Amino acid sequence: MGSVKQVQITFDCAEPERVARFWCEVLGYVVPPPPPGFESWGEFDRSLPAERQGAAFACVDPTGVGPRLFFQRVPEGKVVKNRVHLDVRVGTGLVGEERLAALEAECSRLEKLGARRGELLVADGFNESCQVMHDVEDNEFCLD
Repeated sequence: MGSVKQVQITFDCAEPERVARFWCEVLGYVVPPPPPGFESWGEFDRSLPAERQGAAFACVDPTGVGPRLFFQRVPEGKVVKNRVHLDVRVGTGLVGEERLAALEAECSRLEKLGARRGELLVADGFNESCQVMHDVEDNEFCLD
């Protein structure tokens, strides 16, 4: 059996570019260059059939370490809780009040980008505190 070389995380959403640009800001990711022969993603998008325009967008870790994020338009809206979600690791190694302060600072930054605060899960002796968040299309993720 071969080994996995890369992982891509795919988001179903209504507005791929909007959600991708949100995650670029959250993670420090960037939009990759457009395909060869196109000056911009807008130019590439306009070259597609009308029904495919705006149907997908992606962002990448500029260091090449993190996974590529891919966003695809789907017709149905979000109905139930995500079965898989991202943990944005802002409090690694921190505990107690120091961890809560780091979570709060990042939560405040992300709210300015359009994220919405969810439940604060307080340390319970086994797990450290984490803050549940919702992105610009209400997908759950955690500040961990």
